[in-house]
Amino acid sequence: MNDKNSAGTHWSFWLISTVALLWNVMGVMNFFVQMNPDVLAAYRESERAIIEGRPAWATGGFAIAVFGGALGSFLLLFRKSTAYYLFIASLLGVIVTMSHALSVDIDFGLGEIMGIILMPLVVAAFLIWYSKLARNKGWIS
Repeated sequence: MNDKNSAGTHWSFWLISTVALLWNVMGVMNFFVQMNPDVLAAYRESERAIIEGRPAWATGGFAIAVFGGALGSFLLLFRKSTAYYLFIASLLGVIVTMSHALSVDIDFGLGEIMGIILMPLVVAAFLIWYSKLARNKGWIS
């Protein structure tokens, strides 16, 4: 059996694009959840310290990160090369958001470092690389 569909796009493109969309939609949901004080009360103290002390510029970076990533993933599924530029904006938003998170005077545990800091950076960088790969292979235009 051929590992490409009739349009010549590798099956993994659809899998990665779908997982990317789910990841970024979870980020959008997290953005809105963090605006709810009742839900925020259930967060760990370190997470609340980051969120409650977040200045407007860091909140803007968070919005760019998650909405840019979600829109980029959506466009990736529709095979549009503009997804690449949205993923770049998303990574910049992640960096802005992380610069605030790292400036908060708390001791991060290993799980927090992995989940709050490294994972979003790795995923955002991967999506930039992957969308460029997809464009070079002709899967998106």
